Amino acid sequence: MSTITPTPRPLLLKKPVKLACVQLASGADKAANLAHAAAKVAEAAAGGAKIVVLPECFNSPYGCEFFPSYAEPLLPSPPPAESSPSFHALAAMARDNGVYLIGGSIPEVAESNGRDKKYYNTSLTFGPSGALLSTHRKVHLFDIDIPGRIRFRESEVLSAGSAVTTVELGEYGRVGVAICYDIRFPELAMIAARRDGCFALVYPGAFNTTTGPLHWRLQGQARAMDNQIYVALCSPARDTTAGYHAWGHSLIVDPMAQVLVEADENETIVSAELDGARIEEARSGIPLRDQRRFDVYPDVSQ
Repeated sequence: MSTITPTPRPLLLKKPVKLACVQLASGADKAANLAHAAAKVAEAAAGGAKIVVLPECFNSPYGCEFFPSYAEPLLPSPPPAESSPSFHALAAMARDNGVYLIGGSIPEVAESNGRDKKYYNTSLTFGPSGALLSTHRKVHLFDIDIPGRIRFRESEVLSAGSAVTTVELGEYGRVGVAICYDIRFPELAMIAARRDGCFALVYPGAFNTTTGPLHWRLQGQARAMDNQIYVALCSPARDTTAGYHAWGHSLIVDPMAQVLVEADENETIVSAELDGARIEEARSGIPLRDQRRFDVYPDVSQ
């Protein structure tokens, strides 16, 4: 009896790549924050990273009271350098270091009908040429109230984005990009992974010292386990003198939901080598992609 050899599937990650998460400490001075980020991106690139990730709100303090004063217009693109220094700083970081740069997030201001202003929490991804590749506006706003622990309502200032964001990183393949609270909604990740064939999900985020120890690592592992791809979470470093205390602990998780590397709360760079063969090994060994029962439940990626 002859045996049928399964046809090899193309690798989602076309060739191995080093990804780095830059866990930054940012203060009130935007220009200083941008210069500091540029130095750290250069350091990550010098260490061999070809994909570099910055944290949520890396150019400003994190907080509803700061969003309007630090916000920059991003449309029409490219915006003027004098009104949008963060856009141009990120483009230069990517170009000067020849990397794909997932630029954390920055506060964005957009005018509606030339009058009303809306604010967004927005992530920009640039290619090695310095060209803008993708824009993600945070879809799920961080509105929580844990009595006696933390209350935070981004919706008091921010508007929500309305799209799943995936971006083609040239010779490597496609990644999904979302921001912080977006990670708690697995549908977003499933669409990016299954519909768009991403090899990684990347979340700039700023969990706090209440939610961080509870769910930060768990959410990263859960999204990796659900989708059998890499997941990277990039946090600001913790500043106990600030009004909002970030958890830190930037991490990278492999397709079997194992944490490859994790920071502490201090400023640092963590990195890992990603390999497309690891994705295929996970999916062949535990074949979720062939065992889903869309006759029983809907396929959210359709």
